[in-house]
Amino acid sequence: MTYMNPDQSSSDDQRVAASSDWIAARWNKKPRVAIVLGTGAGDVAKAISAEHVFHYLEIPEFPLSTAIGHSGTLVCGTLAGVPVVAMKGRFHLYEGYSVQRATHGIRVMHRLGARTLIVTNAAGGINPQFVSGDVMLISSHLDLMFRPAQPRQVWNFERVPSRRSDQAYDLELMAEAERCAREADFPLYRGVYAGMLGPQYETRAEYRALRKLGGDAVGMSTIPEVCVANELEMRVLGLSVIANVADPDALAPTSGEEVIEFADIAKPKLKRLVENVVQFASNPSLG
Repeated sequence: MTYMNPDQSSSDDQRVAASSDWIAARWNKKPRVAIVLGTGAGDVAKAISAEHVFHYLEIPEFPLSTAIGHSGTLVCGTLAGVPVVAMKGRFHLYEGYSVQRATHGIRVMHRLGARTLIVTNAAGGINPQFVSGDVMLISSHLDLMFRPAQPRQVWNFERVPSRRSDQAYDLELMAEAERCAREADFPLYRGVYAGMLGPQYETRAEYRALRKLGGDAVGMSTIPEVCVANELEMRVLGLSVIANVADPDALAPTSGEEVIEFADIAKPKLKRLVENVVQFASNPSLG
């Protein structure tokens, strides 16, 4: 169920239409898969045979990405022979965006034709079995982002997702990612992603609390995108690059630069997973 301003729906739809119509006028392919490229997904971006690259500044009504490591471009082309549209840079709630604005790109890519979403991120490991540079398959999430309510918001009963939140991540896509990892002989863990509002990194107490709640990795993105994709009935695969593993008993400072450095280790694994799942998702039998 979506929580939104009753006066906001039409204007949001108009913004999405303005963005997607502008892109469609310049790129005449219908993407099969939408991809959100988080930190550490640089090799995936390079693997896309780009036909058009649009800076977010060019696209009408598109927000701007200000986070470190997010270039802010929309890549339209093919990956593994499949038409895809990919966001190099996302929008975070901590940047001051509303949920509607932070998920604008997901709605635009859906309106262009994508029915599968692959969402990637760099996350802090809170499962002590993880090693920096591992990739975690998101099997479920903890939504602890505590988004503030906007004035005059009401429940919008016309946009109730058709699936429960614990079905947010597609089982067939997860199984294909695991098959790919086995074939390539690298570990791929299933785990729970905990979403925090940010932008500050977690305290020692928060790491301990999140672990007790069942979290395996923690980040500041992804969950709003996944929830909107579910609302739009898209198939979703979530992949977290474990950028650093936190030890609450010996907590060291964390920086954005350090996250990028650790995420670079996972680039070839992430590229292989995304390419395989894109090919799998393009199968017409999946719908």
